Amino acid sequence: MVGARDPSAELMRSGINLIGQALSIFDADLRLAVANHQYQTMFDLPDRLTRPGTSFEETIRYLVARGEYGPQDDPDQAVTLRVDQARAFQPHYFERQRANGRWIGVEGAPLGQGGWITVYTDITDIKRQEALLRARSAELSEQVLENAERLAATNRELAASNAALQEAQRVLTRIEARTRQVTEMVPAHIAHIDRDYRYSFSNRRLPSIFPGASDPIVGLTVEQALGASTWATLKPHIDATLSGEPQVFEITHPTSGRRIRIALTPDGAEHGVYVLSTDVSAEVQAREALSHAGKRSLAAQLTSGMAHDFGNLLTIILGLQGRLAAQDLPQGAAEDVQATLAAARRGADLLNRLAQISGARDVSLQPTDLPALLRDLAVLARPSLGDGVVLDMRIDLQSDALLLDPGALQDSALNLILNANAAMAGPGRITLTARISGEWIELLVEDTGPGFTLEALRRGTEPFFSTKKGQGSGLGLSMVYDQTKLVGGTMRLENGDTGARVTLRLPLRPVSRQMVLLVEDDDTIRADARDMLIALGHAVIEAASLAEARALTDLPGLTLILSDIQLGDGLGLDLAADLPTVLMTSLPPGDPLRERATGPVLTKPFTPARLATALACAAKDAP
Repeated sequence: MVGARDPSAELMRSGINLIGQALSIFDADLRLAVANHQYQTMFDLPDRLTRPGTSFEETIRYLVARGEYGPQDDPDQAVTLRVDQARAFQPHYFERQRANGRWIGVEGAPLGQGGWITVYTDITDIKRQEALLRARSAELSEQVLENAERLAATNRELAASNAALQEAQRVLTRIEARTRQVTEMVPAHIAHIDRDYRYSFSNRRLPSIFPGASDPIVGLTVEQALGASTWATLKPHIDATLSGEPQVFEITHPTSGRRIRIALTPDGAEHGVYVLSTDVSAEVQAREALSHAGKRSLAAQLTSGMAHDFGNLLTIILGLQGRLAAQDLPQGAAEDVQATLAAARRGADLLNRLAQISGARDVSLQPTDLPALLRDLAVLARPSLGDGVVLDMRIDLQSDALLLDPGALQDSALNLILNANAAMAGPGRITLTARISGEWIELLVEDTGPGFTLEALRRGTEPFFSTKKGQGSGLGLSMVYDQTKLVGGTMRLENGDTGARVTLRLPLRPVSRQMVLLVEDDDTIRADARDMLIALGHAVIEAASLAEARALTDLPGLTLILSDIQLGDGLGLDLAADLPTVLMTSLPPGDPLRERATGPVLTKPFTPARLATALACAAKDAP
């Protein structure tokens, strides 16, 4: 609006006009930013020289021409001198007598963003009192008077210096705040460790990189913040950095299974270490997936090129040997037939594994009673164990339903048990432990065998790697690894106190049964989504339009909404309801409609696993 005034600016002008002294602020371009009424009155300036934007040079030229600085042999040189002093501005305090005989004290201080502020104080009365005191106090020595005057001037200079220091402190505080804000925005842990292994600085990202770590950690040692196990791994690298050798390395966090890349840089000035830690789990998984992809491609080519003919041959062998096995054969011949049948069956099983590892696999999350599944697993596994091998099941779980892929999980656990049985090659114990650890389900399979070799620890998840000297396909652990990664979990191979140990960690997804309002105007898509929701254990109420959905949002017991973004009579985004909402759409990421969504968005088509994850996230984030 023309003529409108900024209320805050008016308030500021009113405030500075209440100050007893004259005040002016010039910016870095030597133009007037702010001046109060006393400034104009003290120097008797015209209005044009008190408006924001007035140049410093123009004001000085006016004052020189009016005799403010006394007679000048070269007025232009006098103006240039004062403008140059302003450009190289330094904090100052001085006193001068004006042409009209009055005295003023001039105190200036720089501003952090450039420019300066100057305060002018009329000290004429003080000067007169000093002169009167000098004239009337014959008893006081000349030295006392001079010292008193010097002390007064020093105090005024000290006040000016204090003002400059306060401004510098304010600028430094602002810079420190900005620096900390930047470090908090970086998705990494940034810290400094002193020579005593104590944190002297840290942003607040440590728990997001090392789950379970202490926070805040400034003043703590690395061992106190990260635990003894991680400290034992880090200490040699930190010691090397304190000696002046930069370090970049990766570790596996023993608690979460995350892969952490750590860069350590020597701080020679403080005899400490700068630390940058980032979670590279996704990068490592992609790297491993790329490494495995070539071998899977080879498996796919072998399967497609040979499976048909090889399968036919195995069928013929199994048929012929089966007929021979039904006949009354001599003892040696009967044993040979059984050995041939066993070898042929192993060949058929290998073909199936090749097909599974090279083909596309989908996650099939279902509400699962995990303790019951593991008890069934024990019944399946025990008949296949060697003589003297005991399977010990330690299940520390409630019977609450969890979202899992039961078939893949049972296959993985059975594979680990049979691998442990083969590794022991004799009597021993296999222990399967199932428990909840934070946000994870942990399955540990341990044995009393010889443990993993160093090569097996390094390459155990690679397709076709085997330590069974020609007796194994090398696909077992690779399939377990792939199935675990597919559901968002981790697998760790290590040697325990008595033998090998494999730890599977799966995301903990408790089944929170919902009553879902499903809003979709396409009958076929709505039917498919309804079937998925029911299979996941949820109750479903359907709506085919926005209007129909709005009439149902206050239905008693309704706990969640699953809606298409674009409906025939409006937008699912406009379905105002105080309920957790998951939206689904065929629009690509980055579309403006998708960007308006505040909760999870599913891209069509989606799998039951992705639907289950989105529903769990929406329910978890609900107030």
